[in-house]
Amino acid sequence: MSQRPIGVVGAGTMGQGIAQVLAASGFTVRLYDVAEAALGRAREAIVAGLGKRVAKDKMREDERDAALARLDTTTSLADLADAEVIIEAAPEQPELKERLFHELSRLSDDAILASNTSSLSLTRLAAVSERPERVVGMHFFNPVPVLALVEVIRAEQTSDATVARIEALAEALGKTAVRVGDSPGFAVNRLLVPMINEAAFLVQEGAATPEAIDQAMQLGAAHPMGPLRLADLIGLDVCLSIMEVLQDGFGDPKYRPCPLLRRMVDAGYLGRKAGRGFHDYS
Repeated sequence: MSQRPIGVVGAGTMGQGIAQVLAASGFTVRLYDVAEAALGRAREAIVAGLGKRVAKDKMREDERDAALARLDTTTSLADLADAEVIIEAAPEQPELKERLFHELSRLSDDAILASNTSSLSLTRLAAVSERPERVVGMHFFNPVPVLALVEVIRAEQTSDATVARIEALAEALGKTAVRVGDSPGFAVNRLLVPMINEAAFLVQEGAATPEAIDQAMQLGAAHPMGPLRLADLIGLDVCLSIMEVLQDGFGDPKYRPCPLLRRMVDAGYLGRKAGRGFHDYS
């Protein structure tokens, strides 16, 4: 990778985690969001995240300070024009992401545009870009500083060079890149989220409580976290969105979102970020 900055679009949970890992790995980072308040919260979260690494002796104080010095924030997309790679981590809204990719592709002739989408078609995103061969999926997992996997998703238009450069970037971040095809939900979410959806059906039917389901999967399937606590961590709105993408993409009724999951999202019970989901975090 060159010494040019890496852009990150979106200062939510995923964007701030990606920015933290990039800065801690020696990259200059420009974190973009439309809202100054979101950027302020993101910087606070990154300061806290790096502080935890210092407290655990995984980073020295001078390394933390150097990482923070490499992090800039901006509310102008134009400030990403000199970035070598731009990683999009905006909300999972197809129209928003397509608009962003069209705008980002006009900023630079050679920047790679990588989407952190958890389920949307990279081929569609590439199609709205002026340089579709430079569009690729780079799907991190939450919490980004902890989990080692990055799914690298190749659109129909993606070049070999683009895939190779993103795999090199993932390696430089201490992550393991796994190539998967551009299919709804990719690999992990196509397996994981339907399991969460089925757990929601168990709760809806009164077959088991969320506590019982989580305990059973931890003790019986050796999962480090039960599926409904994991759903709360991911965000129930995100889980619902992925199920809708799977249902639309495959047209198979087995991907029908659980009505209870949909009602909880409508009620604002989105999981840990809302203080309440399948479990209470108040």
